[in-house]
Amino acid sequence: MPIQIDDTTRRCTLISEELNIEGNASEVQVLTDENLRMSVAELAGKRVPITEAEADALTVAGAVDGRRHLKSSAPGSII
Repeated sequence: MPIQIDDTTRRCTLISEELNIEGNASEVQVLTDENLRMSVAELAGKRVPITEAEADALTVAGAVDGRRHLKSSAPGSII
């Protein structure tokens, strides 16, 4: 799991192979990465890809939700 949330203190830790950064949930932004076609959590300029369930958990903890829906313009796309 690339995130950990302490429900008592509202502190979050973003985890990846090269990164382990901690901060208040209110300092975290949940964004849509167009290249990855998924959500990422950003803290102090560092980004970690996350699942939608993790994105929802972060926003409940107080993170800023900056996600947006992506649409495909390719013919025959199911999006």
